[in-house]
Amino acid sequence: MSLDWSGAVDAVIHHPLFGIGITLGAYQLVLAAYEKTRWIFLQPVLVSMLVVIGVLLTCGLTYSEYRKSTEIMNILLGPATVALAVPLYLNLRRIRQLFWPTFTTLVIGGVFATGACLLLGGWFGAEHMILMTMAPKSVTSPIAMLVAEQIGGVAALAAVFVLITGVIGAIFGPALLSRCGVHSPEARGMALGVTAHAVGTSVALQESEECGAFAALAMSLMGVATAVFLPLAVSLVA
Repeated sequence: MSLDWSGAVDAVIHHPLFGIGITLGAYQLVLAAYEKTRWIFLQPVLVSMLVVIGVLLTCGLTYSEYRKSTEIMNILLGPATVALAVPLYLNLRRIRQLFWPTFTTLVIGGVFATGACLLLGGWFGAEHMILMTMAPKSVTSPIAMLVAEQIGGVAALAAVFVLITGVIGAIFGPALLSRCGVHSPEARGMALGVTAHAVGTSVALQESEECGAFAALAMSLMGVATAVFLPLAVSLVA
């Protein structure tokens, strides 16, 4: 009996678990390479995304089919985000001790991250719609997409800006903080969480549990503050 290789390969490509397999496999491979080399441009989120895109194009798999096969991963994003409360709880005493520095950093960092984006965008002649799309770039995608839509931006494009912001922050953030003499895990965590949201938090967790806890705190508070105050500020200005 001859083996139908093309049929077997086609069955594997269109298997419901294929998308999950290539996603997890690509991320683990890139993560192992990054941990071994510590090369900043081997940022796991960015490079694994490029690997997955390459596999999808090579296999002729459509994005809609890939997204359908990875629905379970989207569902698990909620519990994974909630799980960030564990390092927060373990470092709750330290967070209470640094309440006012944390609060001050959040206010100044949040206003600067949003304000600098709008000022630079306006200086380069970006349209109002693009400015409103870029404004919530420093928070996680679900919040950014919702806020962008509320203030007159484009939700899908906001997710792209969020991804770019997170990847750039994760690649250059730790080295920039070290070069500036910032070695405190609390300060590094706050900086990464405020500016690079979930991607920055994942990098902070790799540095230390305490750094990851403050990054998760900053990411959470930044998301809430952006969702509440950014639409309000835009409506007042308008």
